[in-house]
Amino acid sequence: MPSSSPSTQDSKLRTAVLLLAAGEGSRLGTHPKALLHREGKTLLECFSKAIQGFDPVECIVVTGFHAQLIESEISKLNTALAHPMKIIRNASPEEGQPSSVRLGLESLRADFDVLLLALSDQPEVGAKEIQALLDEYLKREDGQEIILPTVEGRRGNPVLFSDKAISDVLHIPGMVCRSYMDLHPDKVRIMPTSNKAFVMDVDTPEDIQRHNLNLFSS
Repeated sequence: MPSSSPSTQDSKLRTAVLLLAAGEGSRLGTHPKALLHREGKTLLECFSKAIQGFDPVECIVVTGFHAQLIESEISKLNTALAHPMKIIRNASPEEGQPSSVRLGLESLRADFDVLLLALSDQPEVGAKEIQALLDEYLKREDGQEIILPTVEGRRGNPVLFSDKAISDVLHIPGMVCRSYMDLHPDKVRIMPTSNKAFVMDVDTPEDIQRHNLNLFSS
């Protein structure tokens, strides 16, 4: 995982994290992508350690398919984390990612300045990428509430949302972040980057090989 130390400039930003880990992983033979391993560590462990340096005021992980396996890993990791992860289980993960996003947003309890909305199957996203998003947030202009990384015009993840943007989303029944961004492009600050980590995820066995991952700990 790439690593970087958070700058003192954005240590004042109260950052919350919402990690989506409810997917079925059907194209991987229904293997939980968050539990793919690299060098003996799950993607979930790598991500949880990457966010620690940003002192998150809250970190929610939405589980669904494979909930027991992923929640067991979270419980194990939490024993060593200064900022533990809170589990929210989506009882209807078959309804798709939007249901997990909405559930996660409704579960936020801490006061925060920005929310990092992240996926659990991006093996190259680490502290360096999160830092880049936070740095870009500090450059935003009036009315810009969302930082969206793009690589050669392709939307990436994670995405950073201001507390105001999340409040606006929650005030609209059934609204989720992607739909909100599409409805309010003026609120989105595009962050063009050549860093392909933002658009790399794991969907196929070929992706597992490409990122030097394993289904089980070696």
